[in-house]
Amino acid sequence: MTEERKSKYSGCENEAEGCPVEYTLEIIGGKWKGVLLYHLFEGTKRFGELTRLCSGITQRMLTLQLRELEQDGLVHREVYQQVPPKVEYSLTEYGRTLEPIIMSMKVWGERHKRKNPDMYAGEKRSMETV
Repeated sequence: MTEERKSKYSGCENEAEGCPVEYTLEIIGGKWKGVLLYHLFEGTKRFGELTRLCSGITQRMLTLQLRELEQDGLVHREVYQQVPPKVEYSLTEYGRTLEPIIMSMKVWGERHKRKNPDMYAGEKRSMETV
């Protein structure tokens, strides 16, 4: 059973129907969901792999974000009954429908970063220390 979402976005013209952009942001918005989806387009990943790929995410936040993506039908969680336990995450067919959106965001982000290099000057230095 899906619970009703209370949106944190608003301002669309027809409030009675809601806003399709709002619905999309409700599902993929936030700091980590788009990044997780982007990495899952490359293929199935284990929890530790996603932790390494998403530098700065806490285990708790990763768990919460993956759970929400799973509840929304975008991510499949496969648990293998073995010792030590093994869990893998992959995109569902429905999750793959977001690929054009996420890849467009990637292209836009690359252009934005090139257009505004001073805004991200400290990023290279902080990555060198990792």
